[in-house]
Amino acid sequence: MVERLSRGSASVSELAEPFKMSLPAIVQHLQVLEQSGLVTTRKVGRVRTCTIDTGALSMAEKWINDRRVGWEHRLDRLGAFLDALPSGTDKGK
Repeated sequence: MVERLSRGSASVSELAEPFKMSLPAIVQHLQVLEQSGLVTTRKVGRVRTCTIDTGALSMAEKWINDRRVGWEHRLDRLGAFLDALPSGTDKGK
């Protein structure tokens, strides 16, 4: 759903189309995305249209990237530690 919304606004039924899920289940997923701030919805007549909040998505991307960078540093330190072990030491093989 987020991928589809990244290409532009869509109605709930348009978002539900590719999924083998009931409409109430789709609405529940959209409510979670709306509560998280990633998606906003507006109702015009009988049609509810969803739009992605790019600002919130950017914040989520930054948070994920910060975690990735931290783990890369930890894995680099582990690699350096393993490389520094004496050559006769079993390096997890």
